[in-house]
Amino acid sequence: MKKISLLFLVGIFFIACGAVKKSKRGETFYAETITTEELKKDLYQLASDEFEGRRTGEKGQKLAADYLANIYKEEKIEAPKNAANYFQNIPKKYFVGRSKDDSENVVAFIPGSEKPEEIIVISAHYDHMGLDHGEIHYGADDDASGTSAVVAIARAFKKAYDDGNGPKRSLLFLHLTGEEEGLFGSRYYTENPLYPLENTVANLNIDMVGRVDDAHKDNRDFVYIIGADKLSTELHDINEAANKEHVNLALDYKYNDENDPNRFYYRSDHYNFAKHNIPIIFYFNGTHVDYHQPTDTPDKIDYELLKKRTKLVFHTAWELANRPERIVVDKK
Repeated sequence: MKKISLLFLVGIFFIACGAVKKSKRGETFYAETITTEELKKDLYQLASDEFEGRRTGEKGQKLAADYLANIYKEEKIEAPKNAANYFQNIPKKYFVGRSKDDSENVVAFIPGSEKPEEIIVISAHYDHMGLDHGEIHYGADDDASGTSAVVAIARAFKKAYDDGNGPKRSLLFLHLTGEEEGLFGSRYYTENPLYPLENTVANLNIDMVGRVDDAHKDNRDFVYIIGADKLSTELHDINEAANKEHVNLALDYKYNDENDPNRFYYRSDHYNFAKHNIPIIFYFNGTHVDYHQPTDTPDKIDYELLKKRTKLVFHTAWELANRPERIVVDKK
């Protein structure tokens, strides 16, 4: 009896040690699981000949949707209950003649441990411009870069979840179709949300984060931040603090100016969330000579910089998901 009791106590000791070890794994540990190799693998596949530029409603877009869904299946990241196959289907007629067939948003979900009804949406569009006069528009930066970033963030949060360090609020990983045709995927989602919009805390939207524009050739470690302060002062402050503590990119607010003639705030999927008074951040690297050209290829992506920008979104999402109180909308 004494020998059994001793073994039992030793076992309890090692279990306790393991629990302590897990509890010490904080957000920095999980951020470091985001790697250039992983980002590069996914991006090269998304921007491959096989996927033919991922035009909405066409073969390549369908292949990309399957590719993303299979990643989530392999990683054992669950689908939302009301999109059990990882697809939110959008009928052809919704695209008003801009799609040859039905299309789909790809969605995956990590439930929150304490406030599961509150949702952080991390999004990127995975469609691009397809084939034009026999040439593939690969869309490596636009937006295979953002799509790969969303997948990498999901993997990092899943590791935390499996360790018992999962987010307190829920995370929805939303891969949007139809952006190039007119923000259709995000409009459809916000008109047919899988979770109530009033429970959506924020949308972090990643669209073109793998390149450097002409204005930053001498300071490559940057990212444009658009919209962070439009609806919530706290969201802006959280992103600033996450960057200062963990990543140290130069945050450029040039395109956040209401008077900027490019009007980027209104030109990507986050805007359909902002219209519903949901705080957003649009992460962006600016345009370049290969924007919307067949020459936007994966060999031109700066993968180390893509990793840094991905980590910034991860750290901001971590704080949003785990802080005691939901951020406040204090602007209109």
